[in-house]
Amino acid sequence: MAEPRHEGGYKGYVITWVWLLVITMLEIAVVLVGLPKALLASLLLLMSLMKAALIIAYFMHLRYERVAFIYTVVAPMIVLAVVLFAFVAPDALHVFSSRR
Repeated sequence: MAEPRHEGGYKGYVITWVWLLVITMLEIAVVLVGLPKALLASLLLLMSLMKAALIIAYFMHLRYERVAFIYTVVAPMIVLAVVLFAFVAPDALHVFSSRR
């Protein structure tokens, strides 16, 4: 079976770094605009997921792996994120509701 062809050099890393930088600047801009909290949280979550996908694909080299292997890496991360969110969200919601 033929091995998948990998890109050589640092070009892919530099391009990925630039995209991460652009998304980070967008996150800062979204915060400074002063959007409603629900929209702000949704946009920040979406952009952080985009950054996580870039990091997973390029810096963890999962872009070149089989889909089954990617699932074995990403699935536990998703479960951990859901569990952490389940423990943090009630406290965060309590803090926001007590400020009113």
